Amino acid sequence: MKTVKNFTASAAAMLLLYAGASVAQGIKMPAPSPGQTVKQDFALSNVELSYSRPVKKGRVIMGDVVPYNKVWRTGANSPTVITFGEDVKFGGVPVKAGKYGLLTIPGAKEWTVILSSSLDVNSPSMYKKENDIARVNVKPVALPASQESFTIDFEDVLESSMTLAISWEKVKVPVKITADINDKIVGQIEAAMAAPGDKKPYFQAAFYYLEHNLDINKAKTWIDQAAAQSPDAFWVFYQKARIYAKAKDVKGAKEAALKSIELAKAAKNDDYVALNNKLLATLK
Repeated sequence: MKTVKNFTASAAAMLLLYAGASVAQGIKMPAPSPGQTVKQDFALSNVELSYSRPVKKGRVIMGDVVPYNKVWRTGANSPTVITFGEDVKFGGVPVKAGKYGLLTIPGAKEWTVILSSSLDVNSPSMYKKENDIARVNVKPVALPASQESFTIDFEDVLESSMTLAISWEKVKVPVKITADINDKIVGQIEAAMAAPGDKKPYFQAAFYYLEHNLDINKAKTWIDQAAAQSPDAFWVFYQKARIYAKAKDVKGAKEAALKSIELAKAAKNDDYVALNNKLLATLK
């Protein structure tokens, strides 16, 4: 009888355990290492990054939780994946547009950052060096304060360069990403100018040539045509003044700046009045 009672008690305990597990399965909780997808417009396309963000929680990270001199998936849970919308240079290494696994080999004084054709590396044993697309050696930068959550982000984003920053605890690992887009844009401009029709991107073309130190005489021709297209556009005449100033045509620059001021006042745009006055002060 005692044996039966014990069996019954054990069975009841097991039923309670399974019932508790069933209830627990229905509880929604935050992920301990939440996933994040970052999509950054860059150059003529974008770069997308998907990774998980483990948290420090009082632990020693570098050299302990993240061992030195071993391949790390650079996050938690699923492998970290980065997608380039166009050809880039990753730390100076040419990389074709496409999707890659982002891996690292952390070190006390130097990290190796890897782009791999393998998208499923979850552990050092799954890593195959022959699948490397790019390997970049990077010296880590010390952070002034400890960072709780692991983070990969894009910093210093310019039109054709930016920095991929991997950071956790008191360490940041920066990798420069660049894209050579000038020839592509000049090709687009030349094609647009050669196309039939009167509506051509004169203003965009002139502004691009000004900002990128290209043929200033072409820029002058195009900005004149842009001003003819939009005779009331104070912002066009301001850029015309800048272009003429760069071309050493002081008289033309002053005339364009004064015209821009006149139009900007009529439009009640004080910002452009101020910009033109500053430009006029430099013209001698």
